[in-house]
Amino acid sequence: MIPPQANAEFVCAMEDVLEVYTRPYDPRRPQVCLDETSKQLVAETREPLPAAPGRPERVDYAYERQGTANLFMAFEPLAGQRRVKVTKRRTAVDFAQVLQELVDVQYPQAEKIVLVMDNLNTHKPASLYEAFAPAEARRLMERLEIHYTPKHGSWLNMAETELSVLATQCLDRRIPDPTTLAQEVAAWEHQRNTAHSRVHWRFTTPDARIKLRRLYPSIQLG
Repeated sequence: MIPPQANAEFVCAMEDVLEVYTRPYDPRRPQVCLDETSKQLVAETREPLPAAPGRPERVDYAYERQGTANLFMAFEPLAGQRRVKVTKRRTAVDFAQVLQELVDVQYPQAEKIVLVMDNLNTHKPASLYEAFAPAEARRLMERLEIHYTPKHGSWLNMAETELSVLATQCLDRRIPDPTTLAQEVAAWEHQRNTAHSRVHWRFTTPDARIKLRRLYPSIQLG
């Protein structure tokens, strides 16, 4: 049984994120959802036979593992813009460098970046201090307003939804190396950004209080 305290922490974090999603678009305070996933790199051991009239493409079942790569997704749902960065690893330093690019490259004019992300062990402000000098880490922190999804509630992060789209539209095939992966992801990113593709989020706090009412601790007055 989940203790009432855990439920209270869940609904508190959930309603906090849902409140962020109700805010109107403000270029001075862009709302950005951040998440990451890994991709197994796989090379062909035999050249696939291309499709021909009356015959589909033929791919040998055998393959050669080439390690994995990590993909960071920074998704701004209200603007329909996203940026995916391919890295070799998913360390605290890699995460900190993504935040630095978010602040200095993607949103240099923003007063604050309203950042939604999950509680992965590297997704902490402390990661900035592992990667940069204290003054630089503090400078970056002051540009961020961080909101965490609750534990077991990563589905509240719209970047996770966008990663699912990436997986089905771009990553559902064999990709042999990080260079090819970066090229394919960049082409997908450009197409989605040009179309200003968005996630139409409809789950609100009033919905949560009805559909997830079992998670809300009961309060006995008097």
